[in-house]
Amino acid sequence: MTVVAEWLTRPVTTSESNAAPPTEKDPWPALWALVLGFFMIMVDTTIVTVATPAIIEDLHAEVNSVVWVTSAYLLAYAVPVLITGRLGDRFGPKNLYLVGMVVFTLASLACGLTSTIEGLIIARVVQGLGASCITPQTMAIITRIFPAERRGQAMALWGATAGVAILVGPLLGGILVDSLSWEWIFFVNIPVGIIAFGMGVRLLPALEKHQHAFDWLGVVLSGVGMFLLVFGIQEGHQYDWGTVTGGITVPELIGGGLVVLTAFVVWQHFNKQEPLVPLRLFRDRNFSLANIGITVISFTFTALGFPLMLYAQLVRGLTPTEAALLMVPMALMSIILAPIVGKLTDQVHPRFLIGAGFAVVGVSFLWLVQGVTPDSAAWQIVAPMALMGAGSAAIWAPLTATATRNLPLDLAGAGSGVYNAARQVGAVIGAAAIAVLMDSRLAANGLTFDPSAAPEGAASGLPPQAFDPFSTAMGQSILIAPAVILLGLAAVLMFERPRHAGFGHEAPTAASAVPAAPAE
Repeated sequence: MTVVAEWLTRPVTTSESNAAPPTEKDPWPALWALVLGFFMIMVDTTIVTVATPAIIEDLHAEVNSVVWVTSAYLLAYAVPVLITGRLGDRFGPKNLYLVGMVVFTLASLACGLTSTIEGLIIARVVQGLGASCITPQTMAIITRIFPAERRGQAMALWGATAGVAILVGPLLGGILVDSLSWEWIFFVNIPVGIIAFGMGVRLLPALEKHQHAFDWLGVVLSGVGMFLLVFGIQEGHQYDWGTVTGGITVPELIGGGLVVLTAFVVWQHFNKQEPLVPLRLFRDRNFSLANIGITVISFTFTALGFPLMLYAQLVRGLTPTEAALLMVPMALMSIILAPIVGKLTDQVHPRFLIGAGFAVVGVSFLWLVQGVTPDSAAWQIVAPMALMGAGSAAIWAPLTATATRNLPLDLAGAGSGVYNAARQVGAVIGAAAIAVLMDSRLAANGLTFDPSAAPEGAASGLPPQAFDPFSTAMGQSILIAPAVILLGLAAVLMFERPRHAGFGHEAPTAASAVPAAPAE
């Protein structure tokens, strides 16, 4: 997959908002450096799930405390991502990427060395902050070093990395926990982080910085709003959607978050200097719709993991590693189809390519539900998972390429921050929604389930007479995915025709592109 950028020789002005800066360097080595770091932090969003029973036993922790090992990471990852994306524009995406890599790697070491659950949670918070520095910079750098007409192939690799990493996390976690110990799910990041840092120093370009006034009020409003919203959604199920502390309820937290975020949007509109999230980004229809699409697909795949893993371990009696192997067909299909989809992304209308992906994923979920029974054959799970991988390959990368295709170069970090914030919020909502739905479906089928009753995830934690109703409840829970997929499908079907060079006509003019920032 080697592509050498063919470049315009004339100087690029601010009006050429979706072109990349001229360069004679092959941008692909830089992309491989970004992909390695991005893969590492994405794996960590799901790898801890499989290790939960081992952490409970070794650190003598309660289930609710161990839930915070994942929750703290996601919260620290999601809340500042708007801010770190903008910081990359100001201080340079390479610098923020390298800082984030150092923080993430050192925090991984602290996670593995800790001997208390409290220490582990604190280290995970720091790890999440490091991840929030890294992710927006990967998209921003890709946007700035690849021309719009070649960006689809680059985003194909980036998007496939995101999709595959989410699937690899549980599998890698299961192997490390079964063969070594839970600490190694964090120790494994250290050599990878060192290599990724070295590659970043050597291969990433030092791109132009944009020195503008920093929106401190926007930072406060976005940070507070995101924290209240994400925390309320993420922890609502744990508090039974009631009182959290000091008489404050979960609905009040979520409502307060929405109010603060509304105030943030209003401030972005009236801030005439340098808003944290320039609202003119959303004048591009494809950028706005792509944010809906990434929220939906992130929601969907996050929601899938919980009921599927519980079914596989508690009903089918699989070990964590064996259960995670069910995800392999999906990952393999995503990897195999990534280069093909990358070429199509630059040539096919995103409405058709991504729309087909959403449709295939929706069908695969409906097929999968039919196989979630106590005595189904293995192929009834494996086949729909493979189909799901084929569909998702046409979503992750093309969706990201479509979102970034027309971004002004000076707003690459801001746009990347918005897109990644949407992805993280989708994951948080998906986790919260599936937890509530699983409880509801279990109750409807005459069951209650306490995960602490079966800390090793063995089938012995569930009596045989409960296999059938438990499978039914998990299958019904999975049905939330195709329902939400319809929203994503409706959004992507409204995509505009691509305007980049190489799609059958000339590159966009300044009037048709997202307006660039005024020159200083």
